[in-house]
Amino acid sequence: MPLDRRQFLRHSAAAATAWGVSSLAHQAPAADEKPLLFKISLAQWSLHKALFGGKLKNLDFAQQATTEYGIDAVEYVNQFFKDKAKDQEYLSEMKTRAADQGVRNVLIMIDDEGNLGDPDAARRTKAVEQHYPWVEAAKFLGCHSIRVNAHSKGTPEEQAKLVTDGLRRLAEVGATAGIGVIVENHGGLSSNGEWLTSVIKAVNLPNCGTLPDFGNFSSYDRYKGVKEMMPYAKGVSAKSHDFDKQGNETHTDYRKMLKIVLDAGYHGYVGIEYEGSRTPEPDGIRATKRLLETVRAEMS
Repeated sequence: MPLDRRQFLRHSAAAATAWGVSSLAHQAPAADEKPLLFKISLAQWSLHKALFGGKLKNLDFAQQATTEYGIDAVEYVNQFFKDKAKDQEYLSEMKTRAADQGVRNVLIMIDDEGNLGDPDAARRTKAVEQHYPWVEAAKFLGCHSIRVNAHSKGTPEEQAKLVTDGLRRLAEVGATAGIGVIVENHGGLSSNGEWLTSVIKAVNLPNCGTLPDFGNFSSYDRYKGVKEMMPYAKGVSAKSHDFDKQGNETHTDYRKMLKIVLDAGYHGYVGIEYEGSRTPEPDGIRATKRLLETVRAEMS
């Protein structure tokens, strides 16, 4: 059975004390390897059309990441195995298949489990508790974090207070499991870099951070937003839609954006999240990977 919050907090207090950013996204290279400026992972949402359309199964995602795209790290989306958070047999199969392919499970993106900043206290508590199984699932799969949303209602100040409460309670549970709880700019006030970072500061737990997405900023300046979020980043999402003839993404200047990422001292995973409609998903993933590799080589 999944542990409740009190059991979780009693389970391993030492884990929270020992927590460090290095346990999440920064790995030391082997002595005989030249360190990469950043590593590349594949976000499952890049293949959401294939997954929703039944052309790809969640259990086959890790294999496809490496055999089709040459990527050895993956970021899952809970929507594609929504009813499996507590299914140990299914999770074991996921873990085995990834390991057999030499693929690392990086994180799970969590949606539709309630609003962590719900103004109703009971619903907010329920939302926090509905994330617990995903903390356990992430730990079992070997992920470093779960990505959550910071949705609420009210004035910006009211929403900040509510989200801080829900996020802190969930992050406390995550800390005992050695799992990060990270927030993406994903609509609403979370797409305001200044507001989101104020919430992360208020939570004030080392395992609670951000997942800056190159897109998802609406009218907010994306470069400003990513720069504000990077000091707390435990992952980065390279959103892409369209490409010009030179292979550059037409909405985001990847050179400018990746300089911001690297200037913040980040050298962890940058996840490909292709969301375009003009180019088929496989081609969009490959185009994003080529661009990331090109810019990485230029900056090395």
